[in-house]
Amino acid sequence: MSGLSNTTIMKFSNIYQYILVLLAMFTGVSCTKDFEEINTDPISYSSGNFNPNFLLTSAQLNYTGSTDFAYDTWRANLIYCSTMMQGFSTVISYWAGDKYILNEGYTSAYWGTSAVGAYTEQVKPVTELIEITKDKAQYKNLHQVARIWRAIVMERITDLYGDVPYTDAGMGYHTNNYYPKYDSQQSIYAGLLKEVEEASAALGNDGGTITGDAIYKGDIGKWKRFGYSLLLRMAMRLTKVDENTAKTFAQKAVGNTMTGNGDNAFIIHDESGGRVTQNRNSQVLRGDGGQEHFYVRWSDTFINFLKATNDPRLGKVAVTRLYPDESTKDKDQNPNAISAPSAQKGMPNGKDLSGIAAQDIRQHPSFTSFIDYSSPSPGMIKRTGPTFILTYAETEFLLAEAAQRWAIGGSAAAHYREGLKNALTFLGQYDEAMAISETEADQFAGNHPYNAANGLSMINNQYWAHTVTMLDFYETWSNWRRSGYPQLNPVIYPNNNTGGTIPRRFPYPAAEALTNADNYNAASSSVTGGDKLTGRVWWDK
Repeated sequence: MSGLSNTTIMKFSNIYQYILVLLAMFTGVSCTKDFEEINTDPISYSSGNFNPNFLLTSAQLNYTGSTDFAYDTWRANLIYCSTMMQGFSTVISYWAGDKYILNEGYTSAYWGTSAVGAYTEQVKPVTELIEITKDKAQYKNLHQVARIWRAIVMERITDLYGDVPYTDAGMGYHTNNYYPKYDSQQSIYAGLLKEVEEASAALGNDGGTITGDAIYKGDIGKWKRFGYSLLLRMAMRLTKVDENTAKTFAQKAVGNTMTGNGDNAFIIHDESGGRVTQNRNSQVLRGDGGQEHFYVRWSDTFINFLKATNDPRLGKVAVTRLYPDESTKDKDQNPNAISAPSAQKGMPNGKDLSGIAAQDIRQHPSFTSFIDYSSPSPGMIKRTGPTFILTYAETEFLLAEAAQRWAIGGSAAAHYREGLKNALTFLGQYDEAMAISETEADQFAGNHPYNAANGLSMINNQYWAHTVTMLDFYETWSNWRRSGYPQLNPVIYPNNNTGGTIPRRFPYPAAEALTNADNYNAASSSVTGGDKLTGRVWWDK
């Protein structure tokens, strides 16, 4: 599937023009009439005749996960990040993240190969988009959006691995350098902040129309607010390692960020394109490749967090008895699955089906039957459902933290309340049946006001819960490493690879030692704590 052309995966774009070109090639035409026109290959594209908007659509879609059966989503977002952060729990033996076991094939999946993964499917198209729109007035806005998009792509890669190819990444065709150097994460973040600030400021009404935008449909105002919200998130990533820079760039974002859930960045997927266009998380969690639908459940850490405050999200995001037994599949979802909050029960992390008393879930005090553990609500795992990328609630929580830390950008209490309210109401963007009313959300937020004495804990606990409900466990893991919240209890599992501590980064792919040896060796040897699960990226001090 990774060999499919951009036009195949860009179902949101006007692909029919290509079909018309092909039809014209095979209609009856004279061998001599219009010889030059006929013998000019109409589908040999160059920067001069290719519509670059198609590359934007491709880069956006691929950020939601690989077109090749959710290759990276399955392994990185779900198997590792979701369970390490105790959003999900599982007894599936190959879900190594739940037990802090190193599976190098899985931890390298996000980085990818020459066929799939972030560098191939995300970095290459968006870098090419930047190059072919450079200095072209009609594509000014598209160029700036591409710069912002490359920044969010690279932010996630460096957050997962640390020092990575950044400056040279995706530039092989243009520079003939096929051995990209690994930039330091410190220099990468400096570059990301510069790119996003400049690009966001440069967006304007005189910059041309964007037609390949699957997120905001070319709305420049929303892209500006997205850019500054991303700038804020990147700035706050540096609070432990470079507080002055964090504060400086957070201040630049203040007053320019998202203004409501209508600014939430997400991509709505489509079922007709099969694996290429369907929601990546849904493909895994509905059991397309294994028994994840039955044996992956909400963690008891997450369910108990919601239960502790009678959080109205509990009755929307969780159900029990969704699948009658492990042999049932997608079409056999129980229409009478139980969503009552009182019925929800999370499954402990770090358990298996080994039969060993300390490890087997069936011998845990909470166990009654697998169908009594809570699954994600059907509304969250629709094949046509959204993949959330960046939200207003995230932004408001980060503004609350900036206000708490540095007294900038207004009231920490007001931003916290706004973040909490919208972390509830955004659920309606998954499915109407999951909607929580403004009145209920406002009442819940009012009943659980901000307390500055433990403000950082409150903010980041809610950031954790919100990103878990977004199913963006990459961001959950990054913010947990940055903030230290929530204070999770590590699992105890024999023969783990971390000494019983929650992993801090993904090791570099072993293949890099063969294909880019000198640069890989330099980067690998410089990782604080070593190139392993317990090593640390630069900003994670």
